[in-house]
Amino acid sequence: MTIKALRTPDARFENLPGWPYAPHYIEDLKGFEGLRLHYVDEGPKDAPVFLMIHGEPSWAYLFRKMIPVFTGAGCRAVAVDMFGFGRSDKPAQDETYTYHFFRNHLLAFVEQMDLKDICLVCQDWGGVLGLTLPMEAPARYTRLLVMNTGLPAGEEAPEGFAMWRAFNRSQPDLDIAALMKRATPILSDAEAAAYAAPYPDQSYKGGVRRFPELVMLKEKGAADLTPLSKEGVETSLRARKFWRNDWKGESFMGVGMQDPVLGPPAMHFLRQFIKGCPEPMEVADAGHFVQEWGEPIARAALRRFGLAG
Repeated sequence: MTIKALRTPDARFENLPGWPYAPHYIEDLKGFEGLRLHYVDEGPKDAPVFLMIHGEPSWAYLFRKMIPVFTGAGCRAVAVDMFGFGRSDKPAQDETYTYHFFRNHLLAFVEQMDLKDICLVCQDWGGVLGLTLPMEAPARYTRLLVMNTGLPAGEEAPEGFAMWRAFNRSQPDLDIAALMKRATPILSDAEAAAYAAPYPDQSYKGGVRRFPELVMLKEKGAADLTPLSKEGVETSLRARKFWRNDWKGESFMGVGMQDPVLGPPAMHFLRQFIKGCPEPMEVADAGHFVQEWGEPIARAALRRFGLAG
């Protein structure tokens, strides 16, 4: 079935602050033929890979402070834009965006790129989805760098997330630059605008609208999940078992302490599932988009993994 999609004009990505990276595209992703997927790919192709997966409503631009740290250590930095975000194509119908639509194209990307010796670098939905990938191909993954995310599996939504989901429902044309500036006051106006670059108008924001509806957390007082948010529960529970029992790699956790949704309580809950995960690096001033404080986190992770040179 052909998926009707929108493609953000290239001109919107010109001269973004701190973003010198050439775009790379896959136009024949298995199972998603006809859609173009964008990714950044910097550094030696035969080096350890830092695979960076963004969340909502960001894109690969979120990792601009981490990419040069990884490549400066001689590693390969790959940052993918999920469909609906960044320079990747954006399906026009909101209904296209489901949990498995997102997860399956990430699995297909790793397979088609034949990535190995991977350090998974994830935050927000990049973790909700990304943390379920290694169990499908454990030999490909050797390290984990996890920040402000979770593996929800049907629990009741904490107040912070419930407020965010309600706000997002009320904003079908979410002002992404304003949201990013409010959540991350250290951003310049130009940097905040760069986060909004992929979305010329409301019709491009289907993925942004849908992600909060897919989180596997119940409404407060509800007996069960909504049909939209049920889809990933089984996968998330399997992933918890994998990380607790079968993970054999090294791990590093960075926590933005000012995050009202996925801050210290959520990260301490997640840490109990990750075998061998050391005490987290706490970044006192960082909020939800902790990658904006990403340079020291990346350097600390490289030291932890013995890759600092």
